[in-house]
Amino acid sequence: MIKLKYVSMIAGLGLLALSSCNDYLDKVPDTRVYLENVDQLQKLLVDGYMGNDYAAVCELSSDNIVDNTAPDKNGNRYNLAPDELADNQLFAWEDVTLGTGSDTPYSIWNSCYASIAVANAVLEKAEEFEANNADKNGELSYDEQLRLKAIKGEAYMIRAYHHFILANVFCMPYAGPERGKEQVGLPYMKETETKVSPQYERGNLADFYAAIEKDLLAGLELVTDQYYEVPRYHFNVNASNAFAAQYYLWVRDYKKAEYYATLALGENPAANMNNLWRRDNLYTGEDHVRANSGITNPSIYMSIATYSTWSRRPGGRYGCKDNAASGTFRGPGPTWNSSHPCFQGMIFYRGSQEYGLMFFANWGELFEYTDKLAGIGYVHMMRNEFTVEKTLLIRAEAEIFLGKTAAAIADLKMWLDNRDNCVNKSNVIQPLTAGNIERFYNKDPKTNFEINKPMHIDEVFPSSEYSVTPEMVPYLQCVQHFRRIETAHKGDRFFDLKRYGIEVTHRIGASRVETLKVGDKRWAIQLPYEVWIAGMEKNDRDAVTPTEPTDTQSMHLAE
Repeated sequence: MIKLKYVSMIAGLGLLALSSCNDYLDKVPDTRVYLENVDQLQKLLVDGYMGNDYAAVCELSSDNIVDNTAPDKNGNRYNLAPDELADNQLFAWEDVTLGTGSDTPYSIWNSCYASIAVANAVLEKAEEFEANNADKNGELSYDEQLRLKAIKGEAYMIRAYHHFILANVFCMPYAGPERGKEQVGLPYMKETETKVSPQYERGNLADFYAAIEKDLLAGLELVTDQYYEVPRYHFNVNASNAFAAQYYLWVRDYKKAEYYATLALGENPAANMNNLWRRDNLYTGEDHVRANSGITNPSIYMSIATYSTWSRRPGGRYGCKDNAASGTFRGPGPTWNSSHPCFQGMIFYRGSQEYGLMFFANWGELFEYTDKLAGIGYVHMMRNEFTVEKTLLIRAEAEIFLGKTAAAIADLKMWLDNRDNCVNKSNVIQPLTAGNIERFYNKDPKTNFEINKPMHIDEVFPSSEYSVTPEMVPYLQCVQHFRRIETAHKGDRFFDLKRYGIEVTHRIGASRVETLKVGDKRWAIQLPYEVWIAGMEKNDRDAVTPTEPTDTQSMHLAE
Protein backbone atom coordinates (compact mmCIF):
# COMPACT_ATOMS: atom_id res chain seq x y z
CA MET A 1 0.00 0.00 0.00
CA ILE A 2 1.28 3.46 -0.86
CA LYS A 3 0.50 6.06 1.75
CA LEU A 4 -0.17 9.37 0.05
CA LYS A 5 -0.60 12.39 2.27
CA TYR A 6 -2.84 14.22 -0.15
CA VAL A 7 -5.05 11.38 -1.35
CA SER A 8 -7.98 12.05 0.99
CA MET A 9 -7.78 15.78 0.37
CA ILE A 10 -7.52 15.84 -3.38
CA ALA A 11 -9.31 12.74 -4.57
CA GLY A 12 -12.37 14.90 -5.23
CA LEU A 13 -10.27 17.44 -7.13
CA GLY A 14 -11.37 20.69 -5.55
CA LEU A 15 -10.09 23.41 -3.24
CA LEU A 16 -12.68 24.05 -0.56
CA ALA A 17 -16.23 22.95 0.18
CA LEU A 18 -18.14 25.13 2.69
CA SER A 19 -21.68 24.61 3.93
CA SER A 20 -23.89 26.96 5.91
CA CYS A 21 -24.82 26.35 9.54
CA ASN A 22 -28.47 25.79 8.56
CA ASP A 23 -27.92 22.78 6.35
CA TYR A 24 -24.78 21.39 8.05
CA LEU A 25 -26.64 18.50 9.69
CA ASP A 26 -28.36 17.59 6.43
CA LYS A 27 -25.12 16.77 4.61
CA VAL A 28 -22.43 14.11 4.91
CA PRO A 29 -19.24 15.82 6.13
CA ASP A 30 -16.77 16.24 3.26
CA THR A 31 -13.25 17.37 4.10
CA ARG A 32 -11.89 17.01 0.58
CA VAL A 33 -10.31 19.98 -1.15
CA TYR A 34 -12.03 21.02 -4.38
CA LEU A 35 -10.10 22.56 -7.27
CA GLU A 36 -12.34 24.90 -9.19
CA ASN A 37 -10.21 27.33 -11.19
CA VAL A 38 -6.82 27.92 -12.75
CA ASP A 39 -5.60 30.06 -9.85
CA GLN A 40 -6.18 27.22 -7.40
CA LEU A 41 -4.29 24.75 -9.59
CA GLN A 42 -1.30 27.06 -9.65
CA LYS A 43 -1.39 27.59 -5.89
CA LEU A 44 -1.66 23.87 -5.14
CA LEU A 45 1.57 23.18 -7.05
CA VAL A 46 3.46 25.00 -4.31
CA ASP A 47 2.84 21.81 -2.29
CA GLY A 48 4.16 19.67 -5.14
CA TYR A 49 7.79 19.67 -3.95
CA MET A 50 9.08 17.14 -1.46
CA GLY A 51 8.90 18.34 2.11
CA ASN A 52 11.51 15.89 3.38
CA ASP A 53 15.16 15.47 2.50
CA TYR A 54 17.00 12.41 1.20
CA ALA A 55 20.38 13.71 2.42
CA ALA A 56 20.61 11.78 5.70
CA VAL A 57 19.52 8.42 4.24
CA CYS A 58 21.88 8.68 1.27
CA GLU A 59 24.90 10.20 3.03
CA LEU A 60 24.80 7.52 5.74
CA SER A 61 24.72 4.94 2.94
CA SER A 62 27.71 6.48 1.13
CA ASP A 63 31.46 6.91 1.70
CA ASN A 64 31.00 10.49 2.96
CA ILE A 65 30.32 9.35 6.55
CA VAL A 66 32.29 7.21 9.00
CA ASP A 67 31.40 5.57 12.31
CA ASN A 68 33.14 7.18 15.28
CA THR A 69 32.78 3.98 17.29
CA ALA A 70 35.00 2.16 14.78
CA PRO A 71 38.80 2.39 15.17
CA ASP A 72 40.40 5.09 13.00
CA LYS A 73 43.82 4.75 11.34
CA ASN A 74 45.47 5.39 14.73
CA GLY A 75 43.27 2.88 16.53
CA ASN A 76 41.21 5.54 18.27
CA ARG A 77 37.48 5.03 18.71
CA TYR A 78 34.79 6.91 20.61
CA ASN A 79 31.82 5.74 22.60
CA LEU A 80 29.16 7.94 21.01
CA ALA A 81 25.45 7.32 20.54
CA PRO A 82 23.60 7.92 17.27
CA ASP A 83 21.11 10.76 17.08
CA GLU A 84 18.55 8.31 15.72
CA LEU A 85 18.56 4.50 16.00
CA ALA A 86 17.63 4.36 12.31
CA ASP A 87 21.08 5.84 11.56
CA ASN A 88 22.68 2.62 12.79
CA GLN A 89 20.58 0.58 10.38
CA LEU A 90 21.20 2.92 7.45
CA PHE A 91 24.97 2.96 7.96
CA ALA A 92 24.99 -0.85 8.05
CA TRP A 93 22.73 -1.04 4.95
CA GLU A 94 20.08 -2.89 6.92
CA ASP A 95 16.30 -2.66 6.59
CA VAL A 96 15.15 0.36 8.60
CA THR A 97 12.61 -0.65 11.24
CA LEU A 98 13.54 1.74 14.04
CA GLY A 99 12.24 5.07 12.83
CA THR A 100 9.73 6.96 10.69
CA GLY A 101 11.04 10.48 11.34
CA SER A 102 11.87 13.24 8.91
CA ASP A 103 15.17 11.68 7.78
CA THR A 104 14.24 8.08 7.10
CA PRO A 105 13.21 5.99 4.07
CA TYR A 106 9.62 6.36 5.28
CA SER A 107 9.78 10.16 5.02
CA ILE A 108 11.30 10.05 1.52
CA TRP A 109 8.66 7.61 0.31
CA ASN A 110 5.74 9.57 1.76
CA SER A 111 7.08 12.95 0.72
CA CYS A 112 7.75 11.95 -2.89
CA TYR A 113 4.44 10.16 -3.39
CA ALA A 114 2.60 13.06 -1.73
CA SER A 115 4.20 15.45 -4.24
CA ILE A 116 3.27 13.10 -7.07
CA ALA A 117 -0.33 13.02 -5.80
CA VAL A 118 -0.45 16.82 -5.99
CA ALA A 119 0.87 16.74 -9.56
CA ASN A 120 -1.71 14.11 -10.54
CA ALA A 121 -4.58 16.08 -9.04
CA VAL A 122 -3.50 19.20 -10.92
CA LEU A 123 -3.03 17.36 -14.21
CA GLU A 124 -6.44 15.67 -14.02
CA LYS A 125 -8.24 18.92 -13.31
CA ALA A 126 -6.19 20.86 -15.87
CA GLU A 127 -7.19 18.39 -18.58
CA GLU A 128 -10.82 18.79 -17.57
CA PHE A 129 -10.55 22.59 -17.82
CA GLU A 130 -8.86 22.28 -21.22
CA ALA A 131 -11.51 19.89 -22.55
CA ASN A 132 -14.30 22.30 -21.53
CA ASN A 133 -12.26 25.46 -22.22
CA ALA A 134 -13.70 26.63 -18.90
CA ASP A 135 -13.29 26.36 -15.15
CA LYS A 136 -15.76 27.14 -12.36
CA ASN A 137 -15.44 30.84 -13.17
CA GLY A 138 -16.48 30.38 -16.78
CA GLU A 139 -14.76 30.33 -20.16
CA LEU A 140 -10.98 30.44 -20.02
CA SER A 141 -9.34 33.63 -21.21
CA TYR A 142 -6.37 33.44 -23.57
CA ASP A 143 -4.02 34.17 -20.67
CA GLU A 144 -5.64 31.44 -18.57
CA GLN A 145 -5.20 28.96 -21.41
CA LEU A 146 -1.48 29.79 -21.58
CA ARG A 147 -1.16 29.65 -17.80
CA LEU A 148 -2.88 26.27 -17.76
CA LYS A 149 -0.28 24.88 -20.17
CA ALA A 150 2.51 26.19 -17.94
CA ILE A 151 0.84 24.64 -14.89
CA LYS A 152 0.67 21.28 -16.67
CA GLY A 153 4.34 21.61 -17.62
CA GLU A 154 5.37 22.13 -14.00
CA ALA A 155 3.16 19.26 -12.85
CA TYR A 156 4.74 16.88 -15.40
CA MET A 157 8.21 17.90 -14.21
CA ILE A 158 7.23 17.41 -10.56
CA ARG A 159 5.87 13.94 -11.32
CA ALA A 160 8.94 12.92 -13.30
CA TYR A 161 11.43 14.29 -10.78
CA HIS A 162 9.93 12.68 -7.68
CA HIS A 163 9.67 9.29 -9.39
CA PHE A 164 13.34 9.73 -10.37
CA ILE A 165 14.32 10.31 -6.74
CA LEU A 166 12.31 7.28 -5.62
CA ALA A 167 14.08 5.08 -8.18
CA ASN A 168 17.52 6.30 -7.13
CA VAL A 169 16.80 5.61 -3.46
CA PHE A 170 14.71 2.43 -3.48
CA CYS A 171 15.78 0.60 -6.66
CA MET A 172 18.96 -1.00 -7.91
CA PRO A 173 21.07 1.12 -10.26
CA TYR A 174 19.40 1.29 -13.66
CA ALA A 175 20.94 -1.24 -16.03
CA GLY A 176 19.48 0.02 -19.32
CA PRO A 177 16.35 -0.51 -21.41
CA GLU A 178 16.97 -4.23 -21.95
CA ARG A 179 18.46 -5.41 -18.66
CA GLY A 180 16.15 -2.99 -16.86
CA LYS A 181 13.22 -5.22 -17.82
CA GLU A 182 14.59 -7.75 -15.35
CA GLN A 183 14.97 -5.16 -12.57
CA VAL A 184 12.19 -4.46 -10.08
CA GLY A 185 10.72 -0.97 -10.39
CA LEU A 186 8.16 0.94 -8.34
CA PRO A 187 4.52 1.93 -8.89
CA TYR A 188 4.46 4.85 -11.33
CA MET A 189 1.50 6.92 -10.20
CA LYS A 190 -0.37 8.72 -13.00
CA GLU A 191 -3.78 9.04 -11.35
CA THR A 192 -5.08 10.24 -8.01
CA GLU A 193 -5.99 7.41 -5.67
CA THR A 194 -9.64 7.07 -4.63
CA LYS A 195 -9.68 3.54 -3.20
CA VAL A 196 -9.04 2.40 0.35
CA SER A 197 -5.95 0.20 0.81
CA PRO A 198 -5.19 -0.29 -2.90
CA GLN A 199 -2.60 -2.85 -3.95
CA TYR A 200 0.04 -1.99 -6.56
CA GLU A 201 2.39 -3.96 -8.75
CA ARG A 202 5.96 -2.68 -8.83
CA GLY A 203 6.59 -3.40 -12.50
CA ASN A 204 10.10 -3.23 -13.97
CA LEU A 205 12.70 -0.50 -13.91
CA ALA A 206 12.92 -0.09 -17.69
CA ASP A 207 9.23 0.82 -17.89
CA PHE A 208 9.62 3.06 -14.85
CA TYR A 209 12.44 5.06 -16.47
CA ALA A 210 10.51 5.23 -19.75
CA ALA A 211 7.56 6.74 -17.87
CA ILE A 212 9.87 9.31 -16.28
CA GLU A 213 11.18 10.29 -19.71
CA LYS A 214 7.67 10.61 -21.12
CA ASP A 215 6.66 13.02 -18.34
CA LEU A 216 9.96 14.84 -18.62
CA LEU A 217 9.53 15.50 -22.34
CA ALA A 218 5.90 16.55 -21.86
CA GLY A 219 7.00 19.01 -19.19
CA LEU A 220 9.85 20.43 -21.25
CA GLU A 221 7.42 21.39 -24.01
CA LEU A 222 5.21 23.40 -21.66
CA VAL A 223 7.29 24.94 -18.86
CA THR A 224 7.83 28.68 -18.86
CA ASP A 225 9.14 31.27 -16.40
CA GLN A 226 6.38 33.73 -17.21
CA TYR A 227 4.05 33.01 -14.28
CA TYR A 228 6.48 32.56 -11.37
CA GLU A 229 7.01 35.27 -8.79
CA VAL A 230 10.15 33.46 -7.56
CA PRO A 231 11.25 31.07 -10.36
CA ARG A 232 13.92 29.33 -8.27
CA TYR A 233 11.24 27.67 -6.13
CA HIS A 234 9.68 25.99 -9.17
CA PHE A 235 10.58 23.89 -12.18
CA ASN A 236 11.50 26.89 -14.28
CA VAL A 237 13.03 26.51 -17.74
CA ASN A 238 16.66 26.24 -16.59
CA ALA A 239 15.80 23.83 -13.78
CA SER A 240 13.83 21.66 -16.20
CA ASN A 241 16.71 21.53 -18.67
CA ALA A 242 19.14 20.77 -15.84
CA PHE A 243 16.95 17.87 -14.69
CA ALA A 244 16.75 16.60 -18.27
CA ALA A 245 20.56 16.69 -18.44
CA GLN A 246 20.77 14.65 -15.23
CA TYR A 247 18.19 12.13 -16.41
CA TYR A 248 19.98 11.54 -19.72
CA LEU A 249 23.35 11.26 -17.99
CA TRP A 250 21.86 8.53 -15.78
CA VAL A 251 20.53 6.60 -18.81
CA ARG A 252 23.85 7.07 -20.64
CA ASP A 253 22.45 9.14 -23.49
CA TYR A 254 25.38 11.53 -23.43
CA LYS A 255 24.42 13.55 -26.50
CA LYS A 256 21.13 14.54 -24.92
CA ALA A 257 22.79 15.11 -21.54
CA GLU A 258 25.22 17.53 -23.16
CA TYR A 259 22.42 19.20 -25.16
CA TYR A 260 20.13 19.89 -22.21
CA ALA A 261 23.01 20.91 -19.94
CA THR A 262 24.08 23.47 -22.55
CA LEU A 263 20.51 24.80 -22.78
CA ALA A 264 20.47 25.34 -19.03
CA LEU A 265 23.96 26.82 -18.81
CA GLY A 266 23.61 29.33 -21.62
CA GLU A 267 26.51 31.09 -23.31
CA ASN A 268 28.41 32.24 -20.22
CA PRO A 269 27.91 29.95 -17.21
CA ALA A 270 30.95 31.44 -15.45
CA ALA A 271 29.01 34.68 -14.97
CA ASN A 272 26.32 32.91 -12.91
CA MET A 273 28.33 30.69 -10.62
CA ASN A 274 28.18 30.58 -6.83
CA ASN A 275 29.75 33.68 -5.28
CA LEU A 276 29.97 32.14 -1.80
CA TRP A 277 33.75 31.90 -2.07
CA ARG A 278 34.16 35.65 -2.46
CA ARG A 279 31.94 36.70 0.44
CA ASP A 280 33.90 38.32 3.27
CA ASN A 281 30.90 39.19 5.43
CA LEU A 282 29.96 35.74 6.71
CA TYR A 283 30.36 35.44 10.46
CA THR A 284 28.05 32.65 11.62
CA GLY A 285 26.99 29.26 10.36
CA GLU A 286 23.58 30.68 9.48
CA ASP A 287 25.30 33.39 7.41
CA HIS A 288 26.95 30.65 5.36
CA VAL A 289 23.66 28.81 4.82
CA ARG A 290 21.82 31.96 3.77
CA ALA A 291 24.60 32.98 1.39
CA ASN A 292 24.67 29.53 -0.20
CA SER A 293 20.90 29.04 -0.52
CA GLY A 294 19.52 32.58 -0.70
CA ILE A 295 18.90 35.05 -3.50
CA THR A 296 22.50 36.26 -3.33
CA ASN A 297 23.63 32.96 -4.90
CA PRO A 298 23.19 33.44 -8.66
CA SER A 299 23.92 29.80 -9.52
CA ILE A 300 20.67 28.29 -8.21
CA TYR A 301 18.22 27.04 -10.83
CA MET A 302 15.87 25.44 -8.30
CA SER A 303 15.88 25.32 -4.51
CA ILE A 304 13.65 23.20 -2.26
CA ALA A 305 12.98 23.82 1.43
CA THR A 306 12.81 20.53 3.34
CA TYR A 307 12.13 19.54 6.94
CA SER A 308 15.23 17.83 8.28
CA THR A 309 17.38 17.52 11.39
CA TRP A 310 20.32 16.14 9.39
CA SER A 311 22.40 19.22 10.25
CA ARG A 312 22.26 18.22 13.93
CA ARG A 313 23.81 14.78 13.38
CA PRO A 314 27.55 15.62 13.35
CA GLY A 315 29.15 15.39 16.76
CA GLY A 316 27.49 12.05 17.48
CA ARG A 317 28.28 8.55 16.37
CA TYR A 318 28.46 9.37 12.66
CA GLY A 319 30.48 12.14 11.06
CA CYS A 320 32.51 13.28 8.08
CA LYS A 321 36.16 12.66 8.91
CA ASP A 322 39.25 10.71 7.81
CA ASN A 323 38.94 9.65 4.15
CA ALA A 324 35.36 10.90 4.03
CA ALA A 325 36.53 14.44 4.77
CA SER A 326 39.67 14.09 2.63
CA GLY A 327 37.53 13.06 -0.33
CA THR A 328 35.33 16.13 -0.02
CA PHE A 329 36.55 19.39 1.55
CA ARG A 330 39.63 18.43 3.57
CA GLY A 331 41.83 16.68 1.03
CA PRO A 332 44.07 17.38 -1.96
CA GLY A 333 43.14 17.76 -5.59
CA PRO A 334 44.80 17.92 -8.99
CA THR A 335 45.83 21.56 -8.51
CA TRP A 336 45.95 22.02 -4.73
CA ASN A 337 47.50 20.35 -1.69
CA SER A 338 45.60 19.49 1.51
CA SER A 339 42.40 21.52 1.89
CA HIS A 340 41.37 23.84 -0.94
CA PRO A 341 41.63 27.45 0.29
CA CYS A 342 38.03 28.18 -0.66
CA PHE A 343 36.97 26.23 2.45
CA GLN A 344 39.03 28.32 4.86
CA GLY A 345 36.72 29.80 7.49
CA MET A 346 33.80 27.67 6.28
CA ILE A 347 34.38 24.37 8.06
CA PHE A 348 32.67 23.83 11.43
CA TYR A 349 32.35 21.07 13.99
CA ARG A 350 30.06 20.15 16.86
CA GLY A 351 31.51 18.96 20.13
CA SER A 352 34.98 17.91 19.01
CA GLN A 353 36.86 18.06 15.70
CA GLU A 354 37.80 14.40 16.22
CA TYR A 355 34.14 13.45 15.72
CA GLY A 356 33.97 14.96 12.24
CA LEU A 357 33.74 18.22 10.35
CA MET A 358 31.03 19.90 8.32
CA PHE A 359 30.90 22.34 5.43
CA PHE A 360 28.08 24.26 7.04
CA ALA A 361 26.93 26.10 3.91
CA ASN A 362 25.76 22.69 2.61
CA TRP A 363 24.91 21.01 5.90
CA GLY A 364 23.44 23.83 7.95
CA GLU A 365 19.86 24.54 8.86
CA LEU A 366 17.53 27.52 8.78
CA PHE A 367 15.12 27.58 11.69
CA GLU A 368 11.55 28.78 11.23
CA TYR A 369 10.12 29.94 14.55
CA THR A 370 6.46 29.36 15.20
CA ASP A 371 6.88 30.78 18.71
CA LYS A 372 10.08 32.71 19.41
CA LEU A 373 9.37 33.05 23.12
CA ALA A 374 8.98 29.30 23.48
CA GLY A 375 11.87 28.68 21.06
CA ILE A 376 9.90 26.23 18.96
CA GLY A 377 9.42 25.89 15.25
CA TYR A 378 10.55 23.92 12.19
CA VAL A 379 14.06 22.91 11.15
CA HIS A 380 14.63 23.52 7.44
CA MET A 381 17.43 22.39 5.18
CA MET A 382 17.60 24.00 1.76
CA ARG A 383 18.38 21.81 -1.23
CA ASN A 384 19.99 23.66 -4.12
CA GLU A 385 18.72 20.84 -6.29
CA PHE A 386 19.75 22.21 -9.67
CA THR A 387 22.61 24.66 -10.04
CA VAL A 388 25.07 25.97 -12.60
CA GLU A 389 27.91 24.00 -11.00
CA LYS A 390 26.12 20.64 -10.88
CA THR A 391 24.94 21.09 -14.46
CA LEU A 392 28.42 22.07 -15.62
CA LEU A 393 29.83 18.84 -14.17
CA ILE A 394 27.05 16.85 -15.83
CA ARG A 395 28.08 18.35 -19.15
CA ALA A 396 31.76 17.62 -18.47
CA GLU A 397 30.99 13.95 -17.81
CA ALA A 398 28.94 13.70 -20.99
CA GLU A 399 31.73 15.36 -22.99
CA ILE A 400 34.26 12.81 -21.76
CA PHE A 401 32.12 9.94 -23.05
CA LEU A 402 31.55 11.80 -26.31
CA GLY A 403 35.32 12.08 -26.86
CA LYS A 404 35.34 15.85 -26.29
CA THR A 405 38.13 15.80 -23.72
CA ALA A 406 39.28 19.38 -24.33
CA ALA A 407 35.73 20.68 -23.81
CA ALA A 408 35.42 18.61 -20.63
CA ILE A 409 38.68 20.03 -19.27
CA ALA A 410 37.41 23.53 -20.05
CA ASP A 411 34.23 22.88 -18.05
CA LEU A 412 36.17 21.32 -15.17
CA LYS A 413 38.52 24.30 -15.19
CA MET A 414 35.55 26.70 -15.14
CA TRP A 415 34.18 24.94 -12.05
CA LEU A 416 37.56 25.06 -10.33
CA ASP A 417 38.44 28.63 -11.35
CA ASN A 418 35.32 29.86 -9.57
CA ARG A 419 36.54 28.30 -6.31
CA ASP A 420 40.13 29.38 -6.92
CA ASN A 421 38.84 32.97 -7.04
CA CYS A 422 38.20 33.00 -3.29
CA VAL A 423 38.69 35.43 -0.42
CA ASN A 424 41.15 33.27 1.48
CA LYS A 425 43.49 32.32 -1.34
CA SER A 426 46.56 31.48 0.72
CA ASN A 427 47.76 28.23 -0.91
CA VAL A 428 49.49 27.99 -4.26
CA ILE A 429 47.01 26.73 -6.86
CA GLN A 430 48.14 25.42 -10.23
CA PRO A 431 46.01 25.83 -13.38
CA LEU A 432 43.99 22.75 -14.26
CA THR A 433 45.49 20.87 -17.21
CA ALA A 434 45.31 17.42 -18.76
CA GLY A 435 48.70 16.69 -17.25
CA ASN A 436 47.83 17.35 -13.62
CA ILE A 437 44.48 15.58 -13.99
CA GLU A 438 46.22 12.44 -15.26
CA ARG A 439 48.97 12.61 -12.63
CA PHE A 440 46.62 13.03 -9.68
CA TYR A 441 43.90 10.55 -10.62
CA ASN A 442 46.29 7.81 -11.75
CA LYS A 443 47.69 7.55 -8.22
CA ASP A 444 47.18 4.46 -6.08
CA PRO A 445 43.84 5.03 -4.30
CA LYS A 446 45.37 3.78 -1.03
CA THR A 447 47.87 6.65 -1.05
CA ASN A 448 45.32 9.16 -2.32
CA PHE A 449 42.69 8.99 0.46
CA GLU A 450 40.70 6.63 -1.79
CA ILE A 451 39.57 9.64 -3.81
CA ASN A 452 39.96 7.81 -7.12
CA LYS A 453 38.22 4.50 -6.53
CA PRO A 454 37.76 1.93 -9.31
CA MET A 455 34.66 2.51 -11.43
CA HIS A 456 32.43 -0.22 -12.86
CA ILE A 457 29.79 1.68 -14.81
CA ASP A 458 30.11 -0.71 -17.77
CA GLU A 459 29.21 -3.61 -15.49
CA VAL A 460 26.27 -1.75 -13.97
CA PHE A 461 24.92 -0.42 -17.28
CA PRO A 462 26.71 -1.87 -20.33
CA SER A 463 26.97 0.41 -23.37
CA SER A 464 28.55 -0.76 -26.61
CA GLU A 465 28.69 2.83 -27.85
CA TYR A 466 30.11 4.49 -24.73
CA SER A 467 32.36 1.98 -22.98
CA VAL A 468 34.97 3.42 -20.64
CA THR A 469 38.48 3.44 -22.08
CA PRO A 470 41.71 3.70 -20.03
CA GLU A 471 42.24 7.20 -21.42
CA MET A 472 38.88 8.36 -20.01
CA VAL A 473 39.45 7.10 -16.49
CA PRO A 474 41.41 10.00 -14.91
CA TYR A 475 38.95 12.53 -16.36
CA LEU A 476 35.94 10.60 -15.10
CA GLN A 477 37.65 10.35 -11.72
CA CYS A 478 38.11 14.12 -11.76
CA VAL A 479 34.43 14.73 -12.53
CA GLN A 480 33.34 12.39 -9.75
CA HIS A 481 35.75 14.01 -7.30
CA PHE A 482 34.47 17.50 -8.16
CA ARG A 483 30.84 16.29 -7.94
CA ARG A 484 31.59 14.78 -4.53
CA ILE A 485 33.01 18.09 -3.32
CA GLU A 486 30.17 20.12 -4.82
CA THR A 487 27.43 18.01 -3.25
CA ALA A 488 29.04 17.10 0.09
CA HIS A 489 26.47 16.32 2.81
CA LYS A 490 23.50 16.46 0.39
CA GLY A 491 23.13 12.76 -0.54
CA ASP A 492 24.01 12.96 -4.23
CA ARG A 493 27.20 10.97 -3.72
CA PHE A 494 25.22 7.79 -3.03
CA PHE A 495 23.54 8.09 -6.43
CA ASP A 496 26.92 8.44 -8.15
CA LEU A 497 28.40 5.50 -6.27
CA LYS A 498 25.40 3.41 -7.25
CA ARG A 499 25.38 4.23 -10.97
CA TYR A 500 29.17 3.83 -11.27
CA GLY A 501 29.38 0.65 -9.20
CA ILE A 502 32.02 2.18 -6.90
CA GLU A 503 32.73 -0.12 -3.98
CA VAL A 504 32.03 1.25 -0.48
CA THR A 505 33.26 -0.20 2.83
CA HIS A 506 31.81 0.76 6.21
CA ARG A 507 33.65 -0.07 9.42
CA ILE A 508 31.00 -0.50 12.10
CA GLY A 509 31.72 -0.54 15.80
CA ALA A 510 34.78 -2.28 17.19
CA SER A 511 35.19 -5.00 14.57
CA ARG A 512 32.34 -5.28 12.07
CA VAL A 513 33.03 -4.52 8.38
CA GLU A 514 30.44 -4.38 5.58
CA THR A 515 31.19 -3.74 1.89
CA LEU A 516 28.90 -2.87 -1.00
CA LYS A 517 30.24 -4.25 -4.27
CA VAL A 518 28.90 -4.24 -7.81
CA GLY A 519 25.61 -6.12 -7.92
CA ASP A 520 25.06 -6.11 -4.16
CA LYS A 521 21.30 -5.95 -3.65
CA ARG A 522 21.70 -3.56 -0.73
CA TRP A 523 22.28 -0.72 -3.20
CA ALA A 524 18.48 -0.56 -3.17
CA ILE A 525 17.38 0.96 0.13
CA GLN A 526 14.64 -1.19 1.62
CA LEU A 527 11.09 0.09 1.23
CA PRO A 528 9.64 1.51 4.45
CA TYR A 529 8.49 -1.17 6.84
CA GLU A 530 4.96 0.30 6.89
CA VAL A 531 4.73 -0.09 3.10
CA TRP A 532 5.82 -3.69 2.65
CA ILE A 533 4.13 -4.92 5.80
CA ALA A 534 0.90 -3.64 4.21
CA GLY A 535 1.43 -5.88 1.20
CA MET A 536 3.79 -4.27 -1.31
CA GLU A 537 6.63 -6.42 -2.60
CA LYS A 538 9.76 -5.55 -0.62
CA ASN A 539 13.27 -5.34 -2.01
CA ASP A 540 15.14 -8.63 -2.13
CA ARG A 541 18.34 -7.64 -0.33
CA ASP A 542 21.44 -9.56 0.71
CA ALA A 543 21.24 -10.67 4.32
CA VAL A 544 23.28 -8.76 6.89
CA THR A 545 23.83 -9.16 10.61
CA PRO A 546 21.45 -6.79 12.43
CA THR A 547 22.97 -3.91 14.35
CA GLU A 548 22.58 -3.83 18.12
CA PRO A 549 20.45 -0.79 19.07
CA THR A 550 22.85 1.10 21.23
CA ASP A 551 23.30 14.68 21.26
CA THR A 552 24.23 17.54 19.61
CA GLN A 553 26.72 19.87 21.19
CA SER A 554 27.61 23.46 20.32
CA MET A 555 29.00 24.18 16.88
CA HIS A 556 32.49 25.60 16.44
CA LEU A 557 34.48 26.95 13.53
CA ALA A 558 37.21 24.45 12.72
CA GLU A 559 39.87 27.02 11.85
